[in-house]
Amino acid sequence: MKIHSWLASALVRHFPLTPSRKAEPLALEAALNESFSFQIVLRLEDDQPETVHVDVQAPSGWSTRVRRVGYVPVRHHNTPIEPSSEDIEGRGHIPGYVPDLLFEEQDVYLPAGETHAFWVTACPGVDAVPGVYDVTAIVSSADGCADCAHKVVITLHDVIVERRRNFSITHWLYCDALIDWYGTDLFDDRFWSILPQYVRNLVTHGQDMLYVPVFTPPLDGVKRPTQLLRVGRDGDDIYRFDWQDVKQYIDLARRCGIKKFEWCHLFSQWGARYALRVYEEQGRDEHLCWQPETSATSETYRVFLEQFLSSLDRFLTVEGLHDKSVFHASDEPHGAEDIASYRAAREMLRDLAPWIRVMDALSDIQYAQQGLIDMPIPSISTTLDFVAAGIPSWCYYCCGPRGKFLNRLLDTPLAKIAMHGLLFYRWPTQGFLHWGYNYWYGSQTRHLIDPFSEQDALAWERGWAYGDPFLVYPGANGPLDSIRWEVFSESLQDYTLLQTLGVEREDELLSPIRSFSDFPKRADWRSQLRATLFSRVRA
Repeated sequence: MKIHSWLASALVRHFPLTPSRKAEPLALEAALNESFSFQIVLRLEDDQPETVHVDVQAPSGWSTRVRRVGYVPVRHHNTPIEPSSEDIEGRGHIPGYVPDLLFEEQDVYLPAGETHAFWVTACPGVDAVPGVYDVTAIVSSADGCADCAHKVVITLHDVIVERRRNFSITHWLYCDALIDWYGTDLFDDRFWSILPQYVRNLVTHGQDMLYVPVFTPPLDGVKRPTQLLRVGRDGDDIYRFDWQDVKQYIDLARRCGIKKFEWCHLFSQWGARYALRVYEEQGRDEHLCWQPETSATSETYRVFLEQFLSSLDRFLTVEGLHDKSVFHASDEPHGAEDIASYRAAREMLRDLAPWIRVMDALSDIQYAQQGLIDMPIPSISTTLDFVAAGIPSWCYYCCGPRGKFLNRLLDTPLAKIAMHGLLFYRWPTQGFLHWGYNYWYGSQTRHLIDPFSEQDALAWERGWAYGDPFLVYPGANGPLDSIRWEVFSESLQDYTLLQTLGVEREDELLSPIRSFSDFPKRADWRSQLRATLFSRVRA
């Protein structure tokens, strides 16, 4: 058997045709409570296929996890295709199979002439002390022969990173996708058994805020009804509300580690022109309380909102959620064309519920300058305009911007994805939002796709990107992570390391980070920065 195996950083993708590489040492540095990842890569030349097993040995008390890196078919590079190798990965491999999803497997049936990898994640034990340690990856054939061991040298530094402060993260969890993929009967026992697997996954990857579909989210087309709130009617203008499922959702999220909640958008997407689609009961029969084209500021909707917001106020008070909640009006209003309708909706909300604090994804600074939004979430293409104007904000990206900008698509270099935490820290933004945690649908439809074979929501030609709609794949009873999701999560440790060490945002170390498109995109630059930070601990 002629198996070539070697260690590799977590920041390099290995494609089926990646050639064998010389086995070289790998050394990593971490704080006492940071997790870290690396890869063990295999290639079989000139022999029959063979089942290969990978295991890991680590110091006592450490946790380790070994997962097989799976390939997904990617038909095109995402546009625009930048000439710089720092902004695109997979040249010569796309169209083709791209490594992304992580299977809970430690074996691979290794064909001749193909390269496959395993993703190893480790975390020191709670009693770990500073020092130099070895983590060993062991490669063996199914019969136990031909063992090969690769040693990773880990230096743990005398610092414990603190919990992240003053920077929230949210990715929108789509309950309709869980209902459709797992075939649940709306919010049945099966749904409530699946949901915590996904919420815990969000939390373990750095998320502290969760979207609450108290009504069906008015996002990307007319969605399957996923209305947690039961709405009854006693006459045309009298409504009653049953918060049972909303409370179950909130309680579950809190048990999983969620600290804050963002409540469903209250008006239609892209400008707040229409009332929300609210269903009687929970929408099983899709019977709407009013016509879809009902105006956002109509008397019909105003009467409903007045009663709903009063009921929501009482619920938040009882559950102690007022200071842990943010609210949405309309997603992505576009410039001057939508400002009048957005203003009217916002003024109605202020009249009915002056306690509501509105946070929306919008990139035109005039919405903030005119006082229409409490916490704007601009695209990273305009975020620094808000920073320069002294306007507190979050940041986000969605489909774009791409090219030189920060992103985490299927052809975004992993070293570039690893810069998220440093860029988030560089400026005083207060959070990050992304729309696509598990959007497993054709773009703006109810058509469930196979995420293992389609990653662009079937809309690449309309500007959607491979890797933008989702970060996890649906496993049998919960999510399968992607390597993009893992790298993003570990990048957030850079944020907490800087925060723990009290590094100023204007520190010379961070000066090469000039914007969300102009920043270092090499793994060695980030490694050197972390080494310098650790040297300050030693000093």
